[in-house]
Amino acid sequence: MPSMFDSKIFNPEVFGRYLERIPNLTRNELVRAGVFNVRSDLREMLSAQAGGNYITIPMFGLIGGDPLNYDGATDITATTTDTYSQSMVVVGRAKAWTEKDFSYDITSANFMDNVAQQVAKYWETVDQKTLLSVLKGIFSMTGTANLVFVNNHTLDVSGDGDGNVTATTLNSATQKAAGDNKGIFKVAIMHSVVATNLENQNLLERLKYTDPNGIQRDLGLATWNGRMVIVDDDMPVTVVPGTAPDPDTTIYDTYLLGAGAFTFCNCGAKVPYEMDRDPKTNGGVDTLYTRQRKLFAPYGITFTKSSMATLSPTTTEIETAANWTLVNNGSTGVINHRAIPIARIRSLG
Repeated sequence: MPSMFDSKIFNPEVFGRYLERIPNLTRNELVRAGVFNVRSDLREMLSAQAGGNYITIPMFGLIGGDPLNYDGATDITATTTDTYSQSMVVVGRAKAWTEKDFSYDITSANFMDNVAQQVAKYWETVDQKTLLSVLKGIFSMTGTANLVFVNNHTLDVSGDGDGNVTATTLNSATQKAAGDNKGIFKVAIMHSVVATNLENQNLLERLKYTDPNGIQRDLGLATWNGRMVIVDDDMPVTVVPGTAPDPDTTIYDTYLLGAGAFTFCNCGAKVPYEMDRDPKTNGGVDTLYTRQRKLFAPYGITFTKSSMATLSPTTTEIETAANWTLVNNGSTGVINHRAIPIARIRSLG
């Protein structure tokens, strides 16, 4: 039976299509960067594995090996490809908001309607924080094979010269991460301090268009060495305490991502949205409950769940190094790190 909301029937399906609200200073640009490989099929596959919250899928290895001499005397022997697997975890989150009838009585303002219309933006912000936690976790991985990725996919220029990015930084970072495969990187997501430094050096190329009157106008978008630039002040900032009289040092992380950097699946919850009416407490309150279950899996990196207490990882567990490792074949073979379209630049600006 439908719930009542603000004296109206509350339809969860209609409510789920609520979008946008008043301008919000939280940009959430990482979520919108176009780096998701959406896998809706994983939702059905999850129900058959580990209670529907953890899934392992195969990844096929490449053919290889040295050719044999074809001389009429040498036998032709065959080799096989490695089979790799990637494990992914579903992140479940819930949140509720309560508003009092009395608040409406004394102000005539519909506070709960204000809450309802901001839910989509709220969850987008939650998703971005989850992605940043995933990135923090994978760049904290340990172990010989994992450190090959971490070290090669990190370019730290904070100790070079003035510590800022320069005209050659992006090119060096992508080559270090992927070699001749550096073209896999399509987007650079950075703090406004880094973007401003690039603007001051005239290193950003503004994208323009010509309107019907033949006048060239700025699109408000820019590229850096051909990669789309996205500016978001939620990108990680690390403050390293200085030793008196030296001041603290602020280090900014810029992420370089490619198409398919993350596998994504909205796994859904049985009841994603619902209302509850309590006429007794505080003279009457309405509570909106929301839930979501989503999967964010970095390409080529598996979630081990070796340090996870419940069926959904906490933020701390997502950021825990022991919960991440490069995709492997169960033995010594690991995915070639150059195929992973995720890298970072660390700088002072």
